[in-house]
Amino acid sequence: MTTAPARPGSGVAHPAWADDGPLPPAAFESEVRELAQSRYHDRHSFNVRMHRGDLSPAELRTWVANRFHYQRSIPVKDALILAKLPEPAMRRSWLRRIQDHDGIADGEGGIERWLRLGEAVGLDRADLESGRNVLPGVRFAVDGYVNFCRLSPALEAVASSLTELCAPNIMLTRLKTFPRHYPWIEESGLAYFRSRVPQGRRDGTEALSWVVGWARTRADQLAALSALAFKCDVLWSLLDSVEHGSRPGGVG
Repeated sequence: MTTAPARPGSGVAHPAWADDGPLPPAAFESEVRELAQSRYHDRHSFNVRMHRGDLSPAELRTWVANRFHYQRSIPVKDALILAKLPEPAMRRSWLRRIQDHDGIADGEGGIERWLRLGEAVGLDRADLESGRNVLPGVRFAVDGYVNFCRLSPALEAVASSLTELCAPNIMLTRLKTFPRHYPWIEESGLAYFRSRVPQGRRDGTEALSWVVGWARTRADQLAALSALAFKCDVLWSLLDSVEHGSRPGGVG
């Protein structure tokens, strides 16, 4: 098993990843998938407790309210990535991601579905949209991710999205466990999770093919892996803040 890369900005990749040349595409793809699976936030204690049914209503509301800051930032970071893509076909394809979250019209899209999840757990829509309950650590992590996509080249910006490779499984887990453990949440409120299963599969497959094709040198491959590791850290840090902020005496 390979070791995770250094975080972006350190300028040093882990020695275990050093090589005289690039890995073959299939080996690099395996490396990407292994990193995503080993660092994905489904292993975070907050998500583990969520899927076991151990969260209180207050903890779930804290998570939904803070995760909304991430959800509403997704089309912003995708617009920044779209502007970096070199070919019209790529831009047309990436545009779907923005439309998936913003919708084609008012009342549609992933952001709207997340707002409905908020209402289903007992949150006020206006409070969600105001962002007044977003914890400082969550804001810092999410805004840092948006800026990463703003400032990074296309290879690294797209590679950072490869957590999508793991997203369908965590959505399926929530669709299975929420009705069992949190029956007070209306089934209609889970529509976001349902929609992200096919979208995540499509988006992860597409982005992975681009990253594998673009990463012609080992330095390119290491940069892509480091970008993915950074995104995993963003998701993990978000949950760290939510977990501490939703405890008695915490922020939330």
